[in-house]
Amino acid sequence: MTSRVALPHPRLRSSGGTPVVGTVTRGTTNPNRLRRMDRWIAAVHGAELRRAGTPVAVDLGYGAAPWTAVELLGRLRSVAPHARVVGVEIEPARVTAAKPYEREGLAFRHGGFEIPLGGRPHLIRAANVLRQYAEDQVAAVWERLCARLAPVTEASRGGLLVEGTCDEIGRRHVWVALGPEGPRTVTFATRLGSLERPSDLAERLPKALIHRNVPGEPVHAFLRDFDRAWAAAAPYAAYGARQRWIRAVRDLTADWPVADGPARWRQGEVTVRWGALAPRD
Repeated sequence: MTSRVALPHPRLRSSGGTPVVGTVTRGTTNPNRLRRMDRWIAAVHGAELRRAGTPVAVDLGYGAAPWTAVELLGRLRSVAPHARVVGVEIEPARVTAAKPYEREGLAFRHGGFEIPLGGRPHLIRAANVLRQYAEDQVAAVWERLCARLAPVTEASRGGLLVEGTCDEIGRRHVWVALGPEGPRTVTFATRLGSLERPSDLAERLPKALIHRNVPGEPVHAFLRDFDRAWAAAAPYAAYGARQRWIRAVRDLTADWPVADGPARWRQGEVTVRWGALAPRD
């Protein structure tokens, strides 16, 4: 049984009038910090957003400044011109500070994991939010957020929850993508010039995986194999870090269910099916 997510105050209400679910985080943020996640969302989920007509995306826990929500709107509109973004923050003062940045397609609301919207969003992005929670709270939060996503239909796989962690300037990032049915994939993304070995990304594993990077767990085995493939691909370094990464990922596909291809690998990414990396109970 997972732990129940605590309420910061029993009488605290969201912009939608419902009880706020969650706890206040540090709120640290920087412009352009989530660019890798945003670009991946646009590439992988853009078609679903376009089919939605006027899709709604939530930037959950955007922090002390609204930069990530502002940037998300611009990046989503490059693939879905009618997209709207709602920044949701659990700290009321942060919502007040963000209000001057509202404009057509961009709004800010007070709330938490309950997602204070009238409808179901087509995207929820929660970056660096669960980092400060306990591991045994993650499943309950995922379940709550996935239940708020736009549902699966004959024409759509439904909404997408993207939850993960990155460093302060967005050079290294790992996230889990979930649909209404639950987790689908794990993506590792990095600025290749900053990388000594793939396992450097371990420090940015999302909360569901970061404590599982130990012998006997799948994510540990994956990073071990990735390091070995990276070492074997060392001759390709003469052609640049990108070519070395591509070769290493290509070698990984022999043993791991890699879910993307060279077009994403060239961006310093690799996406693996969740089932291959999921923690062992």
